[in-house]
Amino acid sequence: MASPAAAPPAESNLKRIVAASLIGTTIEWYDFFLYGSAAALVFNKLFFPDSDPLVGTLLSFLTYAVGFAARPLGALVFGHYGDRLGRKKLLVLSLLLMGGATFAIGLMPTHATIGTAAPVLLTVLRLIQGFALGGEWGGAVLLVSEHGDAERRGFWASWPQTGAPAGQLLATGVLSALTALLSDAAFTSWGWRIPFLLSGVLVIVGLWIRLSVDESPVFKEALARSEERKAAAGAATEKMPLVAVLRHHWRDVLVAMGARMAENISYYVITAFILVYATTSAGLSKQTALNAVLIASAVHFAVIPAWGALSDRIGRRPVYLIGAVGVGAWMFPFFALIDSASFGNLLLAVTVGLVLHGAMYAPQAAFFSEMFATRMRYSGASIGAQFSSVAAGAPAPLIATALLADYDSSTPIALYVIAAALLTIVAIACARETRHRDLADVDADPAPKGVPAPRRADDAGSRITGA
Repeated sequence: MASPAAAPPAESNLKRIVAASLIGTTIEWYDFFLYGSAAALVFNKLFFPDSDPLVGTLLSFLTYAVGFAARPLGALVFGHYGDRLGRKKLLVLSLLLMGGATFAIGLMPTHATIGTAAPVLLTVLRLIQGFALGGEWGGAVLLVSEHGDAERRGFWASWPQTGAPAGQLLATGVLSALTALLSDAAFTSWGWRIPFLLSGVLVIVGLWIRLSVDESPVFKEALARSEERKAAAGAATEKMPLVAVLRHHWRDVLVAMGARMAENISYYVITAFILVYATTSAGLSKQTALNAVLIASAVHFAVIPAWGALSDRIGRRPVYLIGAVGVGAWMFPFFALIDSASFGNLLLAVTVGLVLHGAMYAPQAAFFSEMFATRMRYSGASIGAQFSSVAAGAPAPLIATALLADYDSSTPIALYVIAAALLTIVAIACARETRHRDLADVDADPAPKGVPAPRRADDAGSRITGA
């Protein structure tokens, strides 16, 4: 049984921890999404001016995808040290890295000033963004999941997930306001820099809040047990978290990667590629497209905690399946509504898409946290989530734009998302339900060879290995 140290904190303290995680993830996602929106709107002109407009957009999205390529490395590095040193220290570092890179993009000289060095520098900063975000997500959701209790973990852990739509809302809102207030020439010349420079202020606020929270009590208890085991084993050393994850949780890693396919691909098609499709194929203005994403992101923010709470009642898997099936079924109506070139239909298409996406995204934090043992949880959740992003979210806008250029039709793009939904449905069908898992279960951390593991309550819902 869990020790008293693992008992959940008072709700007021839990709310403070949730707020700290939410604000931090909002800032990180603001920085990350801001780049995606700028890639669709202005980076093709500023950093790839010699290309055909659609080719320039492809090249711009390619630098956007580079950020995803760095996320698995961030997951490995931050996961390793987060499982060794704690969640809080690594979350502070990720915020500093992300904010610093975003602020530097706002100061970047363009192709007109320094030539080909401009896209190279832009790519380096994007790599730093991806590295930081790869380490951010796992730590933020674990800090909340490990402070809360199993009964409402889905609800509380879904709040850091709202940092994604909140960051999207903030990034799109700032860009929308600037495009409305400035002429196209002014926005392209200097206005696009303002949202990136604003990140410096946001990071200061985020650090002040994030430094005020306590380390996860579940992690501190697991660390103390680990030290006792190492002392009892003499010179025996603890396996690296990555090695332990691949040994004990390889099935869970595969499930997490499959679960991310539809969630990740649909999100970036709905929020990033839509800025290209609505303006080039549907003939809508970029302001109209930005406004639709802005409003839909607000709805997305509101429904995520509701989906999280529902996962506490009926389970993580059923809610996740609702989202995967729904997103796949919505793709053809989604593009048909946009093709009508009506703002109301565009708004309906994006809003319904994001509501269905929320059914996957909301339970994801608790679901992935519950799959892994405490001393390898940061590594396991981060690896499962971020390695899949290379094959899912990273190329999604790029693939969608290439399909549009080759076929001049939305049908291949809809089929692309539907295929991802089928992969996710298979992954969730193969997963165990985890909502009753006790994260403080003392048998969750395998003992070193020759050292008997402590006894635990015989709870089938607490089994975490693939055996």
